[in-house]
Order: sequence, then C-alpha cells, then structure tokens
Amino acid sequence: MDPERQRIGEDLRGLVAGDVFCDPLHTQLYATDASNYELRPLGIVRPRTTADVVATVDYARQNRLPIHARGAGSGLAGESLGRGLVIDFSRYMRRVLSVGGDQVRVQAGVVHGDLNRMLARSGRTFGPDPALTNVTTIGGVVSVDAGGSHWLKYGSTRPHVRAMKVVLADGQVLEVARHPVAADPRREEPARLREIITATAELIERHGDVIEQFRPQSLVNRSGYALDRALIDGEIDLAKLIVGSEGTLALVSEITLATQPLPAMRGAVLVVFDSLDKAARAVLEIVPLEPSACDLMDRRHLSIARETDVRYELLIPGAAEAVLLVEFFADGAESLREKLRQVVQLAQHETGLAAGSHIAHDADENELFWQLAQRFVPTLHRLKGSTRPVPCVEDIAIPPAALPVFLRHLQDTLKRQQITAAVFGHAGHGQLHIRPFLDLANPEHIQKMETLASELYEKVWLLRGTVSGEHGDGLSRTPFLSRQYGPLVNVFRELKRVFDPDGILNPGKVVPTAGARMTHDLRNVVYTAPASTNGAAANGEKPPQAVELQLHWQPEEMAAAARECNGCGACRSNAEGTRMCPIFRYAPREEASPRAKANLARAVLTGQLPFDQLVQDDAKAVADLCVHCHMCRLECPANVDIPKLMLEAKANYVQTNGLTIQDWLLARLDRISSWGSRTPGLSNWSMSNRQMRWILSKVLGLALGRKLPKFSPRTFLRMAASRGWNRPVKDTTEKVLFFADTFVNHFDAELGEAVVKVLKHNKVGVYVPTEQRHAGMAMITQGVLEPARRIAQRNVNFLAEAVRQGYTIISTEPSAVLALTHEYPILLDRDDDSLLVAQHTFEACHYLWKRHQHGALKLDFDPLNLRLAYHVPCHLKALEIGTPAENLLRLIPELRLTKLEKGCSGMAGTYGLRQKNYRSSLRVGLPLMTTLRDGPYQAGTTECAACKIQMEQGTTKPTIHPMKFLAAAYGLSPQILESLSRNGANGVGQ
Repeated sequence: MDPERQRIGEDLRGLVAGDVFCDPLHTQLYATDASNYELRPLGIVRPRTTADVVATVDYARQNRLPIHARGAGSGLAGESLGRGLVIDFSRYMRRVLSVGGDQVRVQAGVVHGDLNRMLARSGRTFGPDPALTNVTTIGGVVSVDAGGSHWLKYGSTRPHVRAMKVVLADGQVLEVARHPVAADPRREEPARLREIITATAELIERHGDVIEQFRPQSLVNRSGYALDRALIDGEIDLAKLIVGSEGTLALVSEITLATQPLPAMRGAVLVVFDSLDKAARAVLEIVPLEPSACDLMDRRHLSIARETDVRYELLIPGAAEAVLLVEFFADGAESLREKLRQVVQLAQHETGLAAGSHIAHDADENELFWQLAQRFVPTLHRLKGSTRPVPCVEDIAIPPAALPVFLRHLQDTLKRQQITAAVFGHAGHGQLHIRPFLDLANPEHIQKMETLASELYEKVWLLRGTVSGEHGDGLSRTPFLSRQYGPLVNVFRELKRVFDPDGILNPGKVVPTAGARMTHDLRNVVYTAPASTNGAAANGEKPPQAVELQLHWQPEEMAAAARECNGCGACRSNAEGTRMCPIFRYAPREEASPRAKANLARAVLTGQLPFDQLVQDDAKAVADLCVHCHMCRLECPANVDIPKLMLEAKANYVQTNGLTIQDWLLARLDRISSWGSRTPGLSNWSMSNRQMRWILSKVLGLALGRKLPKFSPRTFLRMAASRGWNRPVKDTTEKVLFFADTFVNHFDAELGEAVVKVLKHNKVGVYVPTEQRHAGMAMITQGVLEPARRIAQRNVNFLAEAVRQGYTIISTEPSAVLALTHEYPILLDRDDDSLLVAQHTFEACHYLWKRHQHGALKLDFDPLNLRLAYHVPCHLKALEIGTPAENLLRLIPELRLTKLEKGCSGMAGTYGLRQKNYRSSLRVGLPLMTTLRDGPYQAGTTECAACKIQMEQGTTKPTIHPMKFLAAAYGLSPQILESLSRNGANGVGQ
C-alpha cells in the first residue's frame, strides 16, 4: 500500500464507525461500475450513520480530497467513479425509517425493489421503475432522477421527492425541501441553508432567459441541473434541485418519498411491426390513449429473445423488425380489455401500421411480455465475441414527435459507419437506449465510439433533445454538455460553487472540465503480461507466465472470461425468485458480490493489480466468499463463469501457500468419513459427546452447534458387495451404474438401498462398482486441484469404459452429478472420456423422470398421506434440469407437496460445517428452516445431503431424499414410513 493511502486509511479509521479500506485490492474493486470506465479511488468508506458521512466529508475537505457517492455501482455513465474517497451507502445505510399514509422515509442505501416489495404489502408503490430495480439503491435513483418504462404514468423520481437530509461539502447536515425565497423571521433555519436559498434563487432569476433558451424540449431530461423547475411561486425546492445532481451538490443521506396506490389491474399488448419506422409512427397514435408504458424493441433484440426462449419464437414472427409493448392500468377487467382492444384496432386496423398483435390474457402472459423488455441488455451480453454492447449513447431523449426522424437518422448513421447496434426505447416519452457493438480493446473502435456519439448528438440537439434522459451525465456525457447547453454551462458552474465552493463533490460530472473526453479512463480489458516477459522473449527464452494457471487455459482466455462481466450488478440482487449469491444476500458488501470476483481476476490479468495478487491472503479472502454454488453463473445476464474464475484463484493460492490443517482435512472429508465408518458406533458416540465435539471443532474446525449426520452401521458399498450389486449387469436392455458419493456411502446406506430397489422394480439393471471414489467436490470447491484431478481421472477412466458398455451413470447427490458433468471436463481439459461421462451422467430423479416421459416408469404407487416441503438445491438448479424430483413426487397419490422458494439453504457443502461460518450459514438458511419448522409439514425433502443437514438443524422434522419416498410408495421401504411415525408425523400411511 502506498504511503498516502495508508495514512488516509489510518486517519479515517479513527473518525468513522463504518468500514474503511485503502488497500490495493478493495480500491480496485471499487474502480469500476456498470459503465465503460475505470478509476481507482484513494479509499472507500462504508458509513454506518450520517455522522460517518459528515466525518468523511470533513476529512476530505481539510485534505482537499474528492468525494464520490456510490450505491450499487449500477450506473452506466461512470457517475460514481473517481480518484478520491468513495462513500458506499449500500452496505449499512439501508433502513426504511418510517412508513405512513402516502409517503415513506428511507436511507440512501435502501434497494428500490426491496422498498416496493415492502410497500406492496400495504397496497402502495414508489412509481418510477429503473430497469435494475432489484439492485439499484434509492440514493442512486435520486442521484440520476431515474424514470423507467412507467414514466407515462408516474414520471421520473423528482416529482416524488418531498424532502431530503443532505450533507454539504462543508460537512453541514441540512433538511432540504421546498423553502420560501423570502426569509421568515419567525422561522429558525440554519444560516447556510438561508445562504443557499438566497444565492440559488438569485442565480435562477438572473439567468432565467438563458435557462429557458437552452432547455431541451424532450419530455425527459437528466442532463445538467434542473434549474428550470426549481423556482416556482416565490419558493425554491432544493430537494428537487438536488435530485439528478449525481452527488455534485450534496450527499443524500435520507429521502422522504411520495408513494402511490398499486393499480387494481394491469394488462399489456405486444404489437408487431415489419419496420422500425412504422413502430415509431404508431407510438404517436397510441400515446393519446394514455397507456402506462409504451416500450420499443428492435429486430436484434427480438431475434435473441426467440433464440433463448421458445415462447417468444411462438409469439414473434421471424420477419418482425420491431415490437411495441403497450401496457395499461385499469380499475376493472372490462375497461382493461377495452383499452387493449383499442390499441389493436388503432395500430393494426385503422392505421395499418402494425402487422400483428398479441394481448396478454393472464398475469403469467403479462409477465412474459415484460420479461421481453427487461431482458434487453442482459440478452445482448450473452452474445459471444470480441465486440460487446457498449453503453456510450444509450440514454438519448428527443421529443416523441421527432422519433421517426431520429430513428431514420440512426439507421443511416450506423450503416455509414458500419456499426451494428441494438435499440430499445421508452418510446412513449421519446427515450432511446442504443447499444452499439464495439470492441474497447480496439483503438479504432474507441474512436468510432466518440465519432458515433458526436454525430448522433448533433441530430439530437437539432431536434431539441438531450443526451441523457435518465441515466445521468457522469464521465460519458459530461464532456458534451458545453455543446448541448452553451452559455448555460457557466450557470451550472455558478450553482456548483454555491453548494460546493471547493469543488470536492464528484468533480468532473455534470460540470465539464477542460480537455475531458468520453474516451478517457476507459476500463482496461486487454491481457497484459508482466514486463519481464518481454526481455525473456527477446533473448529467445520461454517467457514466464504472468499467472501460473492451474486449469487448462491461457491467461488471455481467463482475461476474456473475466471481461464478459459488464459490471451491471445484477448479481447483487436479493429479490425473491433469484438465488444469485447466498453470501452476498446475508452480508451485502461489494467484495461478496460475484461482480467483485470478476473484477479481481480482470485486474490481475490486465496489470491493474500485481500478478502475485492471487496468492495473497486478501485475495484468498475474497475468493473464499465464493462457495461454488454456481447460482451466479446460472443467473448472470452475461453467463460469466465466476465459479471457474474463483476456482483458478483458489488453486493459485493453494499451489503457492498450501492449506491449513483444517482446510486440508475438510477437503478430504471422504477420507475422514472412511475412518469414521470403520467404527460407526464409536464415531456416532463421539459426535454426540460434548468433549469430543470440542476436540473435533479444534482439529477440523467443525461448528460445535452443528447437528451432524450419524454413520450408517455399514457403508453402502459394502452392502452392495454383499448383495452382489457390484457385479456387472447382464442380459438387460436398460442398465445403470450407480455412483454413490460420500453421504450415501457412509451416512445413508438406506438411501442407496432404496435407489437400487426402485430401479430394479422398474426393470433397470443396477451396477455398483466398489472401485469408485468420491466425486471430490470438497477438494474442487477449495481449489485443491491436483488431488481432485487424480480422483477425477480415476473415476472417469472406469466410468467412461462403463458408458461404452452401455451403462448410464446416475447419482443421488446433485454436487456429485455437477462434478461429473461440469467440473471434471474442466479439470481434465475436456478430453474425450470426460465429455463422454458428462453426456451420460444423470441425477437419479432426473433419470427416472425421463423414463416416465417415455412411458417406461411403473406407476403402481401406494397412496402416501403426507404433506412434504420440497427444497431445490443450488447444485440441482446448476444442472439446469428443472425439478424432476418434484415431478415424480406429484405422481404419488394423496401426497401433498409444497415447493419452498426460500433461496439457498446456507450449507454450501462444507461451508456451513465450519465454526467460523456457522452463524452466517444459519442466517442464510433461516427463511428455509423457519418455513419448514412452522409450516404444516410432516417432513422436508431434498436431493442434497448438505441441504438436508441444514434443514434438520432448525427443526425436529426429518428431511428425507425423494427417492426414499418413491421406494415407500412402491412398497419397497416400509421402514421409511415407520421412521416418520416415530417422529410424530400424523396421518402417515392412513
């Protein structure tokens, strides 16, 4: 750490109660956001209170350091980036302070989607709806005056802000709202507040003609300061003036917002066009009908949507060049249907502009339509190649009447410059999000980006539009404001001096600085080898690798994989219905986000961090926040393989530094389990004895409070051998090889027995080879790759041969299936045998469900009068096979199954076994455990052994593998029902 950063860190830690980071790693994680830019700050402060913000601002002012406010870091213009001190409001300042009537008071770090989910319980909402509602914070929404698809109904954020608590550049805390310009001697108010009111009002009155002359005529404008709306009827609304100022006038700590009632009903229609021009003209016809939203999508977006979801292929013809998504709110079903019918009649029949239409007939179809709009940017980022959809001209707004003219100009410009772009727009109010496909590693493309922006913006200004409708000026658009506003920019400078005389609040944003260009400070995306390699190459020597990679890829390939992350921050979501990162969910801090992991890898490989950073303890701490659940890979809009990147990072660390004794032992859990299985009685006694558990916690790091499974009287593989299941199957058309992982073999031999019985009942031959080893997932998760690779090679050798002999491989453990199908090919460089095994390996319930789909599953189930709660494990979701166990259980008569959508269980393999992670694991799994404990269920069910341990942690109800219930329903394992009866499961077997 350089001396300046070290001094700043030491000073600030003595001043604030929140977190302070000035080390190279953390400052690099905050050097980027969702924009194209990269600026490494001096330090990061994560305040716990407004007092922390004040202390940080005071320190920055005394030391003349810039301050940059940050929420989720989801901005597209680089508005939260800078070389000073970043204040991250999203970690601690996320409380809803009060809710009452038609308003709510929140701290700046409250997530927009979380707020609306809370308000929905009382039938209210905060209307403006930015695209990343489940990520962006209210502070961020306020700072850019966010709008969204429903601007036609609710407008932007500004009209809904009633008051704010702000921290000024001199450290003073003010409550700002609407204030009379004339001082009232009967009212006490801070002198600084009165000074700002007077100076701002005088400034607006003095420059009123200039403000009016250069005001864009677009319906939305998020560029510059909103001086034209601040002074009304002798009152100045400082709160609304600060909205949209991007932290350049004051830091917003708390906000009072107006809320609106939720609509009684909502419905949408998808209108299809054979040209973009016709769609633009149709907008002008539809808007007078007063829709709540009117969004435009172009051909490229529609093509990607059809490729990724067959439902859109059925909805949208291949010849469609554009669609409009038109939505209405209504008080009743009949009035809603009439409004939707009017759109179809007008667009398709009266004007003849539309080629077709689809009305959403229910809530699910309405949601499908909206997913098409919300997936605009995410689907674009799934496209592979060196060019990426770049957010450089993505926020243009023009008067709606000029939309057809501008879209024709846009198409001509793109064709002339030979640039491909995708267009999405809130067409009803004239806002366009344009994403050109460019390669920011190519200097020619960087020049194209600036040329394209200049040419499009000239047309925008000619049409009296603006370069920013809702995403802010930031680093991307501020350099163009002198051309948009002319002399009005000098008025912006005067206003900035009124609020921030020393210019420390987010400099370089909104108010242009001399020489700044949109191509400055772009994110580095090119792999950079260490300087020493150049000399080695010149001498004819083999250059040393920058990073001694442990997986089978080159540094350039790893850099390209990290570059796939565009920084959108979608992985910071805590919304229901998404899993994303369970570690981020319980402790939402930047380093826990999957985005941070991609930034770490990219920074190392592009030379922003030293090449030995991956073998340092601080990088290992970040990598360990990835528990290898694969949910981010599955749900990432760009499909960035964060688990693979972090596997490489962990493996680098282990290769250089080795493992602690506890890590070494837990990575070899199968070996420990094997030792315990030799004397199961003694082992089970030891795990229930307080003194022995204390020893286990010290030796293995096992949590003292963790309920541990009991060893089976004998291992499943011994049982299989004694019953002859270890002999190859002969004379059968259908045969499987049962891969029994650690839990089945050592702790639940009854499950293995149930699986074999179910398969044999369905005329499937079963082979249980005793030479099989465990899958090695515990090793893989920790980055212990060489031993894991040897295990993978041994397993693949005999499994591939079995596949050639006609066997299908099955396993009851999702993590084992994921190891065989996903991890082994990575470890073994995708050799032919590993790919063969991956193609023929199935989770056991998935295998049976496929048989059912082909009519080959026996359905002679006895009724099971049970109410079960089913949890979907993360590794099962990662297999992308749906929920076959749920499907199978629903075939059993009288069995009532509830699928619990409560996210990750929190165990995450060996993560939840450790004493240091025990409390965190419980916090992650609390919603699941509480629902199971308090719900009307006799038992839980899940495929994952680790999830089973967690589910049984917080309740006396057992959690049983679905295959056991199938065996019981077939009448093959009556002891399962008997064990439920002993646990008090009322009605079992009745």
